[in-house]
Amino acid sequence: MFSCLLGCCRGGFYFTEEMHNAISDVPGIKVGHWTNTKAVTGCTVILCEQGAVAGIDVRGSAPGTRETDALRPFSLVQQAHAVLLTGGSAFGLDAASGVMRYLEERGYGLNLGAVKIPLVPAAVLFDLFIGEAKVRPGAEEGYQACLAATDGEIAEGSVGAGTGATVGKILGRQRATKGGLGTASQQIGDDTVVAAIVVVNAFGDVVNPTTGEILAGPRQAEGGGFSSTVELLKSGHTSINLLPTNTTIGVVATNAALGKGQVNKLAQMANSGLAQAIRPCHTMVDGDTLFALSLGESIESEVNITQIGAVAADVVANAIVRAITKAQTLADMPAAREVR
Repeated sequence: MFSCLLGCCRGGFYFTEEMHNAISDVPGIKVGHWTNTKAVTGCTVILCEQGAVAGIDVRGSAPGTRETDALRPFSLVQQAHAVLLTGGSAFGLDAASGVMRYLEERGYGLNLGAVKIPLVPAAVLFDLFIGEAKVRPGAEEGYQACLAATDGEIAEGSVGAGTGATVGKILGRQRATKGGLGTASQQIGDDTVVAAIVVVNAFGDVVNPTTGEILAGPRQAEGGGFSSTVELLKSGHTSINLLPTNTTIGVVATNAALGKGQVNKLAQMANSGLAQAIRPCHTMVDGDTLFALSLGESIESEVNITQIGAVAADVVANAIVRAITKAQTLADMPAAREVR
């Protein structure tokens, strides 16, 4: 964690508080987890109750999502009120109903006169082979994640949607390594914050973005350490895991005031952070999906989306690394720090 005492106006929010190197450093964002370590699954909700301009970028070929068409640049709806990241594969999308219930009870949502309808886009990961496949996050679990939401420090590693995440699966489950959930933030100048939260359940390896060192991947059968998925592919290895059971999903957020087109561009640029830290990514068996949220109060023409997007890619890469370094061994799936 790092700290920085700030006293300035950020996108309409004036605050003086400690930064947590987390997506909760963006004013108006809260994060809550529901975790089941016995069944090895969970869900994570990113609340932006007052509404945030929202966008999306899907790069993987096997996504599992909900309410994503509304985030496209030319859609009528401009704002989302929460984003759900969840385990349980497509079954886990049920948890979004609990998030909607939580928001409706508190009067948040798109005002249509007689009713307010919260917009809760969601993305899932496949974690059904690691724990109890019949236990998945549902509406009650989504609701409980909302009740646990905080704008302070956020638990990382094998929690929430990252509970059942795994990486490095080219050699099958028996040689994979524990994945997880990570978050990070970065300040630009005096008044802009860019942050991300990412769940890493990738087919490929997680690497140090600077050195290329493999931090987690397919475990070697002898001698410890990791094999390189890319090198295995170069050698002609045919993966025994050709099922679409992998993905990296996440949210990038900023207090910069962005329009619908800009926030979709932010999601696109931030998604490049996956390529910095995961090799290979965006494969046919990954469902890589990244949401973007802008919590600024008014659109400012001087916003530099190139600058914000470039920083966002680095923040996403940092969150991916943190997901791996914070992960814990569960269900006999070893965390990277235990692989020697």
